[in-house]
Order: sequence, then C-alpha cells, then structure tokens
Amino acid sequence: MSEFKALVLDQDGDGKVSASYQTLSNDQLPEGDTTVAVEYSSLNYKDGMIINGLGRLVRDYPHVPGVDFVGTVESCDTGAFEVGQKVICTGWRVGEVHWGGFATRARVQAKWLVPLPDALSAEQSMAIGTAGLTAMLALMALEEHGLTPDAEGEVLVTGAAGGVGSVAVALLSALGYRVAAGTGRESTHAYLTDLGATTIVSREELEEAARGPLGKERWSGAIDNVGGPILGNLLAALGYGASCAAVGLAASPKLDATVLPFLLRGVNLLGIDSVNAPKARRVQAWTRLAAELPMGKLDAITHVRGLSEAVDLAGQILKGQIQGRTVIDVNT
Repeated sequence: MSEFKALVLDQDGDGKVSASYQTLSNDQLPEGDTTVAVEYSSLNYKDGMIINGLGRLVRDYPHVPGVDFVGTVESCDTGAFEVGQKVICTGWRVGEVHWGGFATRARVQAKWLVPLPDALSAEQSMAIGTAGLTAMLALMALEEHGLTPDAEGEVLVTGAAGGVGSVAVALLSALGYRVAAGTGRESTHAYLTDLGATTIVSREELEEAARGPLGKERWSGAIDNVGGPILGNLLAALGYGASCAAVGLAASPKLDATVLPFLLRGVNLLGIDSVNAPKARRVQAWTRLAAELPMGKLDAITHVRGLSEAVDLAGQILKGQIQGRTVIDVNT
C-alpha cells in the first residue's frame, strides 16, 4: 500500500492552524528507520492544544498530530523489530516535532518503540497511552523514594479527572494505596470514587495556602498534574521524607515555595518526563502496567472514536468536556 490517510494540520500566513483529512503517499512520510501500520492513537490534552494551534508546540507544517500510537511493524531497517510485530510509540516529541499517530501509517526511529506487552490488546494500550505511561513512571519514582502502600497518610493526585490523574488513581488504588483525588469539578466525584479514590479534595482547598511555610503533614506522597500554587501548597503538606512526582504544569511552571519543606522535612520534588524516558525505563513501565493496572476499571472509562471525529473531540477536551480515556481508531 503506497497511500495512507491522515489528519493533516497546516498553517496560513497569519499563523492560523487548520485541519483536514487527506490521503497521502509514502514518500511524504518523515525520515525514520521503521514504518508502522497504525491501528490506534489516544486523544490527550496536548493533542487538543496542537490541533487548535495553541502553545506553539509544532515547529513545521504540514503536520500530522497524535502524541502516541500502537500498530504493526511493516519494515524495520535496523532489525530491532520483526515485520508483523506489535509496537507502541510514545514520547520523543512524536505528534509535535515529528509526525504522530493520527494517520494509518507512521515512520519513526526504532529506538522510540517498545513491544506491545502480550497481556494488552492494541486498543487497551492506547487507553493507557502516554497518560498511563506517565502515571506509572511517577509511581515508580515515588516507590524508589520509599513510598509503600502501608504509608500512614493518603497519596494525593491533583488534576485527578484528567488522563494521567485517572490512571494514577486507578493504579494506586489497585496496589493498595489510599488515594485522595484532587479535582475542580464536582461532577467528577462519583467517577473518581469508582476509580478507587478514598477521599475527594476540592481545588479550592488545594489552592488555599497554609498559614506558615509548613502545614500539617497530610500526604504520604503526591502525583501533581497541575503545578502553580497547588504544587507549592502540597509540598508544605507532605509528610516527613515524602515525595511529590510533578508531571504537568497546567496552572503554571512557577514554583511558589520556601526551602523549609526540603530542609525541615526532607521532602523530595521529582520531575517526571515521559518524553525522554530511556527505553529500558519505558519497557519496565509498560510491563508493570500490563500486570498491575486494573483493566476492568480502565475499560469502563474508555471511549473509542474514529479519526474523523478527532478535530471535534480536540475542542471538547480543551473545554474539559471529556471524562475518561478517548482512544482514536485511525481506520474509521
């Protein structure tokens, strides 16, 4: 097959980004040593920004978005993968600098790919997607810094109704952690409780700063998807020696905090970047996700939609109108 279909973004002279569904030829694919017949991608908040031309995340146009994908190897010049092998691609600025998964074919570097675990279907892997991989990388970092399920306090997940947060809540709960889910929307409370949250914490409460530089030791650990004032506040409420894995900075990259939580309580601020995580780390994370994530819970919050719906869905995700995980079937 020398042709494939794709969602293509272009930019006019005024910088306005437009999207269209096109049929492309193989010679239009970007450089790479491995070609993959794509089956599914997932819709993330970053996809919403890219499709709507926000944040200047894309450098060159025309461009195919989609920050992750799963599919079958059609060719591999390095010999790292066999033809017909199922593989997952996340990170490495795919869908931003490099063409991504909202197409029926992709060409990338073999080192960007990991084998699809036997325990996962292709559809399930994209229900997990970049968001789930990030959640597992955050948990692994917290565990390596001493977090265990028998910790006294709850583990706080901020932005819990989002992609990373949803998987983090389900994963932590399945492993025996007590989870406090932070959210700014009352409509998500039942959803988060069903995922396993033991406590719901309002955004207003998380934004309220302690009276001094240190607050009550409330959290045994945290996965923060928000940043800004919430990150500074939760650092002041971590227990002695506890850690926060910072994943996203939707509110702000500015950290408003003193050094006292670090000096007097020995807390740790751990940066999680799924874009550049080494391949061995990715394989370890995907292996654990396949073994430990409660797929029944994930299946219940997963919605499979066609590529033809991706543009409309991108607008909805920016407005906070999408709950759960959205998987894009690129062949429909």
